[in-house]
Amino acid sequence: MSTSNSTNGGSSSTALCDVYPVNSILELTLAPNDEKVRGLVYCTDDISNSIVLKKSLNYTTLASEIRVINASCVKDKKVVMEEAPKSRKEEGGSNVVEVDEIALPLPMNVTKKSIEEREKRAVMLAEESFKHINQQASSEGQAVFDRLLKACNEVKWKGESIIVLNQIRVEPPYKGENCNLLQAGGSDRVLNEGSLDRVKRIVGA
Repeated sequence: MSTSNSTNGGSSSTALCDVYPVNSILELTLAPNDEKVRGLVYCTDDISNSIVLKKSLNYTTLASEIRVINASCVKDKKVVMEEAPKSRKEEGGSNVVEVDEIALPLPMNVTKKSIEEREKRAVMLAEESFKHINQQASSEGQAVFDRLLKACNEVKWKGESIIVLNQIRVEPPYKGENCNLLQAGGSDRVLNEGSLDRVKRIVGA
């Protein structure tokens, strides 16, 4: 059962971890455009007045999306679940319900070092996620990038073009005929053309 209440990041006497408990699933409404974000509370930081939300991604090669939110931007907080379940399947009466988010294991002894390591990991996850997302590309282009990343690993954006294995460029509109070798000649010509054929099949899938 979800509950909703207005908030402004909590008062100065209230710790963020009390307002936004770790492992709770929340839906936050943010100023100024009433954007709604939903996810598992990964951690909070009173010094920077930040809330870190984790959202699992089901239809992409990325495992999850990390969002760092300034608590002062929170206009409303809706509690979706006070505590996330510990497994993907939750029993509800006679039914077994699939859930999107599961609780993260909490450290037994919280130290400054463990907090810093957790914060670094959250930042690394966020940076890795942002690196693979191109705001300039179309949704079709992003989908092609995700497929190539899953199949080839070594994939990066260069403008709106996708560079695969530092050998192949995929240009908009991201069809098989838009795939070209960066260097057509060389001693590895046969190998490169084999890679090109594979990329074309993935792009056209």
